[in-house]
Amino acid sequence: MDSIIRAALRTASEVVGTAAAEPVVVGSSPRSVVMRCLLGDGAGSVFVKVFSKTPEGRSSFTSEAAGLSWGLGGPALLGADTEGLVVVMEDVGPAPSLAEVLVGADASVAARGLREWARELGRMAAASVGRRDEFDKLRKRYRTDGVWSGDEPWIERNGPEFLAALEADGIAVPAGLATELRRIATAGEHAYAAFTPGDPCPYNALVAPGGVRLIDFELSGYLPVFLIAAYCRSPFPSCWCVYRMPDEVLAEVERAFRTEIVGALPQLADDAVWEAGMRWATAVWTVDATAYWLRRVTAGDGPMQPERSTGPTRRQVLRYRWERAEELLVDGDYPAVRDAAGALLRQVGKRWEIPALPVYPAFA
Repeated sequence: MDSIIRAALRTASEVVGTAAAEPVVVGSSPRSVVMRCLLGDGAGSVFVKVFSKTPEGRSSFTSEAAGLSWGLGGPALLGADTEGLVVVMEDVGPAPSLAEVLVGADASVAARGLREWARELGRMAAASVGRRDEFDKLRKRYRTDGVWSGDEPWIERNGPEFLAALEADGIAVPAGLATELRRIATAGEHAYAAFTPGDPCPYNALVAPGGVRLIDFELSGYLPVFLIAAYCRSPFPSCWCVYRMPDEVLAEVERAFRTEIVGALPQLADDAVWEAGMRWATAVWTVDATAYWLRRVTAGDGPMQPERSTGPTRRQVLRYRWERAEELLVDGDYPAVRDAAGALLRQVGKRWEIPALPVYPAFA
């Protein structure tokens, strides 16, 4: 690790034209290490992010550098080195994450932070509509040997895995489910594509004095806009910091996002179009969560974040996804997915005998 940090500091110093020193590691994953470093000319500090030389690390470097260099949001990119897989970016300063605010005690601060988060996510998406070619050019500029994760057919792949998970747990497969899963993978909602940082979870949103700043663009790219908006309706479908939210707060957050994106895609002002797309997104994320988690939690439960011994458990969050599917898939678009979620609730969720997913502490 020390040799990696030293090499990253040398590269960062070359990128910014002055010495970067006194690194403090502020985050790490198998893909990357993030450090706050002081600049030798007294000009303050920067974030230096060095990526692993694995395929996942190379892909994450490309996405981070391309996403930040576009300037639609996130910290300002100061430089990137494709050989060392190092990104140097603006230090956005000390600020609590939205996750910290949501598990705090101030409901008004939490609600305001959520609205600002949704507006920023929506503003970024709206600014990207019709500009996919620009982003692809940026990706080519920072391309290494990695394969972008966004190219993976994850929605299509989840269908067979969802069916296999049901069968492994002894759940009768509802009639027509295989056909619905194929339709989900080819639905027309794919046409409404927009840019996302890729992991817009509350721990990747800093509640700064000037407004929420989104960070971590390692998975940045284009997605159907409804898959992004679903983070507002059934909060944070790919995240670990998941609790319930009051219905009125969810409605405000979704409205904040939708107001921004409608400016670029006015057809989404039509409630029928919007609701159909959101039902599709609910089905996609329900299938995704079940395909990934069901067999992993069969033997036992545990916290969503292994490093944290408190907070919601995996079974609680997975059961909540099934509950939301039953609540939201009510207009007949995906009856087999809804039936599957109901069967999972009655046959698996009830068997677990776990408390309901709690409300975010800030709203409790």
